[in-house]
Amino acid sequence: MTTFVSDTTTVFSRELRPVLRDPFSVIFSMLQPLLFLALFAPLLPDTGGGSALQWFVPGIVVMSCLFGTSATGANLLFEIQTGSHERMLVSPLRRPALIVGRALKEIVPMLVQAAVIVLITLPFGFTLHVGGALLALVVLALFSVGLGSLSYTLALAARNKEWMFWAVQQTLLFPLLLLAGILLPIDNAPGWLRTASQLNPLTYVVDAVRVLFNGEVFSATVGYGVLAAFAVGAVGLGIGVRAMRRTTA
Repeated sequence: MTTFVSDTTTVFSRELRPVLRDPFSVIFSMLQPLLFLALFAPLLPDTGGGSALQWFVPGIVVMSCLFGTSATGANLLFEIQTGSHERMLVSPLRRPALIVGRALKEIVPMLVQAAVIVLITLPFGFTLHVGGALLALVVLALFSVGLGSLSYTLALAARNKEWMFWAVQQTLLFPLLLLAGILLPIDNAPGWLRTASQLNPLTYVVDAVRVLFNGEVFSATVGYGVLAAFAVGAVGLGIGVRAMRRTTA
């Protein structure tokens, strides 16, 4: 176990160094969510509970996490093409650590992006409930680890066909986003669309993050969101570790 923790820490540090050397890469990956925030937020009417930002901003935080984490497998694809990944495979590092360390790294950009979005929206009327927001970030951390692992798994599967990675990622990305009700509420949607939304684990994560960002901690919505995020994290890591173990140098 000590060796596994040490190996995971080594991989985590290796993956984090490029982010620390070039922090603007994290900001650049937020351009689409920030554009949605700038173009959609002014169109939303205020709700009975106050500014529409209280509903919209948490969704944009999740969107930023979704966009950045789902595309992170492209970094592994680049390493596969340059031969760097093969050198990692023949190193003494344990195979599970290669995926777990990478997946844990995804938490750091997510935290930075969430902080930037909140700081941008505070002057425009968004009210931050610090305790709930911190718990929401824990939920998103679980989700990021799972989604990052699945993105790396997709990169391993598409190692000889880079186009396949982007085709699958883009095909799944927007249905997940729209069915989760990030941009528009699903409450008044047709029955089949609401059913599809209920089958989407991201829906429960988004609902939980919205509730937590607005200061409501003890609720069934939060519980469902934690379960969904934990399930994505556990399944993603399980699939990722299995794929990494089966990878040949």
